[in-house]
Amino acid sequence: MTKTLTGGCQCGRVRYTATIENDDAYLCHCRMCQRATGGFAASFVQVPSDAVTWDKAPDWYQSSPIAKRPFCSACGTPLGFTFIENYQNIDLTVGSFDDPSAFVPVLHSGAEGMHEAWLDTRDLERYYSATTESVAGRWKAAGMEVPE
Repeated sequence: MTKTLTGGCQCGRVRYTATIENDDAYLCHCRMCQRATGGFAASFVQVPSDAVTWDKAPDWYQSSPIAKRPFCSACGTPLGFTFIENYQNIDLTVGSFDDPSAFVPVLHSGAEGMHEAWLDTRDLERYYSATTESVAGRWKAAGMEVPE
């Protein structure tokens, strides 16, 4: 079930096209991914490096002695992860895809850094941006609708 998907950063400066073979994604809980994304985990889709075409190239930084990460220097969006030596794959951040809805997590990586309390949140209250006045009111004052 090969499909071609697009993605990029929040401001639109960096864009990519990726050919993926399945909907498998994973969560990495290692401290480097937590720091690189600012989240309790990073969510990734792994694809062969040659299956990604950068329409507008990202910036890169070496996040450790063994890895580097693409990102947008204009808006700060983290776009992925790859090993420096002998890399055959790149792991793209799930949230950077234009439509990430089909991806399904199939494993946890970097499990030594897991924060279990953040994994099962189904019983927490849910607030929607369009009905949260502190958010919706600001969008309205800016003359815009709340984005999806």
